[in-house]
Amino acid sequence: MNQASRILSLRDHALAIWQAAVDAVHPSKLIPEVIANSSFGIQAAVSHAPRILVVGAGKAGAAMGAALENALPNLVTRMEGIVNVPADTMRPLQAIRLHAARRGNVNQPTADGVEGAGQILDLIASAGPDDVAIGLWSGGGSALLPAPVEGVSLEDKQKVTQLLHECGATIHEMNAVRKHLSRVKGGSLAQAFAGGAFYNLIISDVIGDPLDVIASGPTSPDSSTFHDALSVLEKYALTSLAPKSVLNYLRKGALGLIPETPKKLSSQIHNFVIGNNDLALTASQAKAEELGYRVQNLGSEIEGETGKVAAAMAHVVRDMIAQDRPQRQPVCLLSGGETTVTLGKHHGLGGRNQEFVLAMIDILGRDVMTNVVVMSGGTDGEDGPTDAAGAVANGETFRLADNLKLSPADFLNRHDAYHFFQPIGGLIQTGLTQTNVMDVRVILIR
Repeated sequence: MNQASRILSLRDHALAIWQAAVDAVHPSKLIPEVIANSSFGIQAAVSHAPRILVVGAGKAGAAMGAALENALPNLVTRMEGIVNVPADTMRPLQAIRLHAARRGNVNQPTADGVEGAGQILDLIASAGPDDVAIGLWSGGGSALLPAPVEGVSLEDKQKVTQLLHECGATIHEMNAVRKHLSRVKGGSLAQAFAGGAFYNLIISDVIGDPLDVIASGPTSPDSSTFHDALSVLEKYALTSLAPKSVLNYLRKGALGLIPETPKKLSSQIHNFVIGNNDLALTASQAKAEELGYRVQNLGSEIEGETGKVAAAMAHVVRDMIAQDRPQRQPVCLLSGGETTVTLGKHHGLGGRNQEFVLAMIDILGRDVMTNVVVMSGGTDGEDGPTDAAGAVANGETFRLADNLKLSPADFLNRHDAYHFFQPIGGLIQTGLTQTNVMDVRVILIR
């Protein structure tokens, strides 16, 4: 096999290994397994319920709704529901109404999202004593389920959310603020339910699968407080930039003038994480081993600033090459989790996955990359405000970049990874995958 075909096969293998992760956590696979498993008790509970109320929000919401109807075909006539989803995942379902809560590539709360969240709250509050509810929750659900508290406008909530994004706040920090500005998050939606049982099926996009953080925990007791939310704004020096209505509301809450989010919920509320990054990485490992790779799985808890994570990962790659040359067997280095990128006022276009790949090749250089493929992609098919899931690079990347006089370091310095990879065919563009379990990174060494 010549050098060019060898590198091409590595690239194809990286894509196949990443795709195996996405396929393993798709709702069409997860939902039927859960419904059929008697230990969850869902099928028995819904079989005699007069009404089955279905609610939810998230990037996987449309596929989860379709999978639920397919898993309970004889009970669809007793279902009624509404699920907030991205506009470009809309599809007709039989009983569950999908509500377009935002357009694609815009991870900000919208007026359409507020309308849908209000209808979801009304439906849950309408439950009779024998009705059963099923919640379908996945990553992106927080932005898709905006229901601002009285006195805080949608625009003000959008403003503080954007400020937190730009500062590189973690999902835990961001949700601590959002939950305390919402009528449904932080367990408030579940608190409004007075029916028989409320089963929540959750696809996790957060490290460690904390129920109170995924989609801002609409059906989970909230461990954060008004004091925590204020501390986040103070940590990132946002108290002078955040809208006054937000600061006033949080300060009143911290003084005990506004009720806290629920710290305890009814025993009738059941939460199940049915898909996560660990499950995705397990599938990737199986695929890589099937393709003949020796796998090093670094786990699903990789977080931190993208550039620092890339530097640490590049060090691992160099060590592996130095300690195992020549390679007895090609190596696949897997990792998951979700990193952050801190942006300045002036920056280009990209996302954490694209930036990770760009940083890796900048550090490793063309000689090392001759026998390496680096790929990183968001399992939801989105990476930052772009139409790409991430990026992939190999030794050929440098030749293509040289032809167009593109310098990895220059694009990295201005956080413009998208425009580095776009003209050389390095973007991963899958469209929305309709699942979301954070990121999967695949590095192949041969």
